[in-house]
Amino acid sequence: MPGEEQDGRSEGLVKLTFPLDASAWHGSATEILWAEKVTDSQYRLRNTPFYAYGVSAEDVVFAREQDGRLVFAGVARHGGHSTYRIIKAKGSDPVRFQERWAPLQKLGCSYEEGPGGLLAVDVPPELTIHAAYSLLEQGEEARVWSFEEGHCGHPLQVQR
Repeated sequence: MPGEEQDGRSEGLVKLTFPLDASAWHGSATEILWAEKVTDSQYRLRNTPFYAYGVSAEDVVFAREQDGRLVFAGVARHGGHSTYRIIKAKGSDPVRFQERWAPLQKLGCSYEEGPGGLLAVDVPPELTIHAAYSLLEQGEEARVWSFEEGHCGHPLQVQR
């Protein structure tokens, strides 16, 4: 999280390493997420992953020490958040992006911005995942962004 250490948000947090497949679209071998110690081997994720699949902010995960680093070893329990990744369209117009993002923000979604127009989107558990997903699809259909699901932590109920 760029700038996080300077603004104090990382105070009391540790860096947790997630091994990744470097041959995947992102080309990264690892991702570092901030986490809060829960027990000797469990940590609560405090930011949204850009590349790791199957985890979201507020999940409690297992970690083990390896070569002086804490390394992800599995999920202890999910926190109910969902993670999506938005990649802004090439030459993306900031006004069009904001028009499409505003309804997601109004629902309660937030994002962290990464390299190359990549956004890690957090959908909190109190939101209806179908509404958020529909808005993500609308942004993609309007060619403002493309998106993918990193982890759906919401219960999936049939819409009527």
